[in-house]
Amino acid sequence: MSFDLMAAAIDWLDAYRSGDIEAILRMCADDAAVHCGCGGAKTITGKEGLRAYWVERLREYPAFDLDNIQPTCVGTLISYVSRDGVVSAVLTFNASGQIASLAFGPSKDSSERGPA
Repeated sequence: MSFDLMAAAIDWLDAYRSGDIEAILRMCADDAAVHCGCGGAKTITGKEGLRAYWVERLREYPAFDLDNIQPTCVGTLISYVSRDGVVSAVLTFNASGQIASLAFGPSKDSSERGPA
């Protein structure tokens, strides 16, 4: 890929932290999928499904500070602080640099850090 995966993940977190749903949706491919393990496992697809998901997520699970970021064999792992602790997200990207999938879940060690 000819774009910076780490910078793309930071851009995503910045949009999330600022509550910019439109920017988040622009970053996502038309066939993007969100796999959320927070509050019960679910998969969300389609622009309207993603929009509804982000409206709720921004209200219920706002993101705060960056905790960690690192490349993976499939994309980027980014961890951030939320009001309920540290959350990890794995972002994968398509050849155009758009988010193809995003998988959320509590960080393995978030219980050790306590709530934000």
